Amino acid sequence: MTDKNEIISATQDWVSQLVVKYNICPFARREVERGSIRYCQAEDAQCEAVLQTLLDECRLLDGNKELETTLLILPSGYEGFYGFLDLVDLANDLLVVEGYEGVYQLAHFHPDYCFADEVQNAPSNYTNRSPYPTLHLIRESSMEIAIANHPDVDSIPQRNIEFANKKGNAFFADLLAGCSIKK
Repeated sequence: MTDKNEIISATQDWVSQLVVKYNICPFARREVERGSIRYCQAEDAQCEAVLQTLLDECRLLDGNKELETTLLILPSGYEGFYGFLDLVDLANDLLVVEGYEGVYQLAHFHPDYCFADEVQNAPSNYTNRSPYPTLHLIRESSMEIAIANHPDVDSIPQRNIEFANKKGNAFFADLLAGCSIKK
C-alpha cells in the first residue's frame, strides 16, 4: 500500500509542475503561494464514505476562511474514469441537497480524464489529468472575484487546448509520470 504522504506529495507535485508552472489554471499560483490549498486523501473508497468525507471538507472550509480550496484525493476505488464520473454526479447532487449549491463548486481530475467532445488520446485531456482521481472543492465567491479580475477568462480553455496540442501526449505523459509515486 502506498503511503498517504506520498499520495499527497504526488498531487502537490502535479499542481506545482503542471497546473501552476504551465498556468493551466491562472488562479492556482496565488493559492499555492498562500498555502491555502488543503490536500486530503479519502480513507475509505466506498461511495458513501467518500461523499461523507466531501461533506466534512465543505464544513471544514465553512469554518476556516484561511483555506481557499480542497483537493480530495481518491487513491483507490475509482480507477475507471466513467465510474468516477458517476461519483462526481452524486457529489454534485449532494452539494445541492446539503445547501452548498452556490457556495462551492466541484471540479474533478482523473488519470484517464477525457473531455466529452474529445477522443481518449487527445492531448487536451491532459489539462484535467492528475496522478489520482481527485475531487476539487472551490469557493464560488472567490472564483467569482478571480474571474471578474481576469482580463480574458474566456480564453483560458482555448489557450490550454493550444498549449496541450503543441506539447503533445508524450510531454504530458512524462510530466504526469514524474509526479506519480515511484514503485
